[in-house]
Order: sequence, then C-alpha cells, then structure tokens
Amino acid sequence: MNSVCKLLHIDYPIFQGGMGNISNSELAVAVSEAGGLGTIGCGTMTPGEVEKIISDTVARTDKPFAVNIALGVTPYVDQLIDLVIKYNVQAISLSAGDPAAYIPILHKHNIKVIAVVASVKHAKKAEAAGADLLVAEGFEAAGINSNLELTTFTLIPQIVKHVTIPVLAAGGIGDGKGFAAALMLGAEGVQIGTRFIATKEAPFHDEYKKRLIEAEDTSTVIIGRRFGRIRRILKNPYASRLVDLEKKEMTLEQYGNLTSEGQHVLGALKGDMENGFINSGQVAGLINHIPSVKELLEGIIREAQEQIIDSANKIASLSVKSST
Repeated sequence: MNSVCKLLHIDYPIFQGGMGNISNSELAVAVSEAGGLGTIGCGTMTPGEVEKIISDTVARTDKPFAVNIALGVTPYVDQLIDLVIKYNVQAISLSAGDPAAYIPILHKHNIKVIAVVASVKHAKKAEAAGADLLVAEGFEAAGINSNLELTTFTLIPQIVKHVTIPVLAAGGIGDGKGFAAALMLGAEGVQIGTRFIATKEAPFHDEYKKRLIEAEDTSTVIIGRRFGRIRRILKNPYASRLVDLEKKEMTLEQYGNLTSEGQHVLGALKGDMENGFINSGQVAGLINHIPSVKELLEGIIREAQEQIIDSANKIASLSVKSST
C-alpha cells in the first residue's frame, strides 16, 4: 500500500494545496470524499473565520482533511494550532516558515505534520525536526513561491535522495501524466492546487474558471522578484498593472497592499479582473474542462496507470549496448 495513503488513511496520495483566504469547506470536503486529502488554507483569516470553515468541514465529512498554516504570513499561528487540536484535525500542513517549534506539540495530539519545502536544505531540516511528510514545491506552482526558483522536475529527485520520509511533489501537476512523472522522480504522491480551481464543486467565480480553461503555456506571470516576494498569477488586466508598477518606483509597502488577500478575493471570488488578481500555476495551460473532483481524481489515477504501462513498453523496446 502507498505509504502516504497508509499514514493518512486516504485512498489516493493526492493532496489539495492550501488556498489562503479563498479556502472553503466545499472544495476540501469534495477532495476528501473523493479519496484525496482536502485542505483548508488559513491565509490571513482570523481564527474565527478559520474555525467556521473547519467546523463546516467536520460537519460534512468524516474523511481525513488537513489545515494549512503559512507561518510567515498569518499573525495567528498559536490560535490556529489550537483550533487544529480542538477539532482533532488529522493533519496539518506548515509552510512559509520553520515548523520545528510546532511539531512536538502537534505530535502530542497525534496530528500528522506535513512540511512544505522548496530546497534540499529545508527538507533535511524539516525531517530532522520530526515532520511526517514533505511537500516539495517547484517554481511552477501558483501563488506565493520560493525565491530559489527550483523546478519540480529537478527538485523532487534531489530531495528524495536526502530524506527518508515520504515526499509529495507540487508545482505543475494536474493530470495523470504529471502524477506518473512525480512517481518516476521518487515522490510518493502529489499536491495539486490550480487544477482543483476548475472543478464543479469549487466555489470560485466562473470568470476564474473560464480564464483557466482558456490559458496557454505562457499565460502566467511572476511578480515580486524585485522585493524577494515571488508570486505566480494568471495574466489579466490587474496583473499587467502590477508588472508595470514593479518596473517603476513601487515600494515594498505598496506591493504588499496591491497583492493582499483582499485583491486575491476580488479576482477569485468576485471575478473582478480589473481590480484583483488570480493565482495560477503553469499547469493552467493543460486545463481544458471542468470535471467533478471525483472525476478528476479517478481520471488522474487511470491516466497515470496507462502512462506508466505505455512508458514501460517504450523502455522495454530499447536495448542497452554492452560496453564489454
């Protein structure tokens, strides 16, 4: 049995990425009910706002789910940790900071800890601190990204080589071929964000989904390099303004205000492409329909199985010449 599935009692080693202030119980429940690991991202929401989403999720499913806390983003880390413990959430995903101080507390309550990392150094530190699993996220991913800019294809095998705990791949993955590729690189599963936006259960604005369907290979853009605060978003009128402003005299404070979660909500939930941005990974260019979450997960597994068999046949047809 897959080690991730065994550890978390899920059917498929497919995690939903944390989605910050646009997180909701509807999508998290759909992912967990379909056999994956649904996730509630806390973003900058207050503990009260997060508690409502957690309680709604608990009321709607008895399947495992996770809560993502971005340590370097939220000012409510301790209160959010308390909520995870209060509701007996099965797993917690810690990102954007050092998880070491929180792991013993969480383990005391039998909560599995997923550490999101972007380099071998971070992965080794997280394992040493006691993390149960790692999500290694490449630069192709949506939203806030590491300024190290390591790609998934090179990051995963290097991290797998240096740690012994299970590793899941994130960044640029949204179909069965990507899932199969992650396994070939040594990952035990995947974390998916952008692809879950374009599903029937995802309660995001239709304009967001429409633009993902229409996206091409070059439809995302990176902002924030000037300030070391990188974010990958989908091109729209607001994104163009951000790119232009960054080239001029925009300050760090202005950048923070213009890329706040409020602007994200305007784009993702209100469909306001003139005054709000929408996160998107490079996988957007592969999205061409809007399935249910169940259809998506089952399709990913089937396609991965077919792809692995096809690839094995191609490799089997090759002959290696002896050097002797």
